[in-house]
Amino acid sequence: MKIIHETRLLFWRKMLETLREPVWIFTGLSTPLLYLILFAPLLKGLHSPVFGSSSEVLDVFVPGILVLMAFGAGMGSGWEIIGELQNGVTERFRVTPVSRFSLLMGPVLRDTVMFLVPAMLILAIAAVFGFPIHPAGLFLLLILLALLTAVISAASNSLGMILKNIGSLAAIVTGMQLPLTLLAGVLLPLSFGPKWLQLIAHFNPLFYDVEAARVLANGTLLASRVYEAFLIMIILTALVLCWSTRVYRKAIS
Repeated sequence: MKIIHETRLLFWRKMLETLREPVWIFTGLSTPLLYLILFAPLLKGLHSPVFGSSSEVLDVFVPGILVLMAFGAGMGSGWEIIGELQNGVTERFRVTPVSRFSLLMGPVLRDTVMFLVPAMLILAIAAVFGFPIHPAGLFLLLILLALLTAVISAASNSLGMILKNIGSLAAIVTGMQLPLTLLAGVLLPLSFGPKWLQLIAHFNPLFYDVEAARVLANGTLLASRVYEAFLIMIILTALVLCWSTRVYRKAIS
């Protein structure tokens, strides 16, 4: 199909851009590694039944880090789009018959791959530290988080198209990142917090991803948290991709 061929070409174009600047790959990988090596050992000292042996600490911590990686992997696309708008790259696409959906999916798929590859490396390193590997659960976990990356990437691209200003985009993206991740219990389970905090968290889609990630990492596939997370992410992915495609069609018409 024409749209698949276009998406593949545009995906490879974005991948080549990324591979030409390996410093960003190194930077994106170093942050979760530092969390794993320098922060995770601190959790062993917490007096809570949630944390016991080192492997139990990693059961809680590693899935949260993977969610953080999935969230962060798609955030930078908006900056690239603004750069292409300012450099006239997007303007050149106006005179081509390429599908606007393919233009969107090229960077989205690139961001998804740039999450999946480091995520598998982090899992391999975490296994050395004692993190238990449950292949089926981790496979579903990576699929779930790939959907999250796709949502964030598409939203970031669309905001870049709409705002056309790096400062405005940075204010929105960074302003949303902290409350969303904190209310998801990425680093520490929200069961540690008060009831009102746990209640607010249920209005955050990222919270369901974190909860399901910890269940799946433990090897449990058939759980209500897993069903809820997949349902929410599939609906959210469909809505965001539809909205983003409309933004692209309006911006590159």
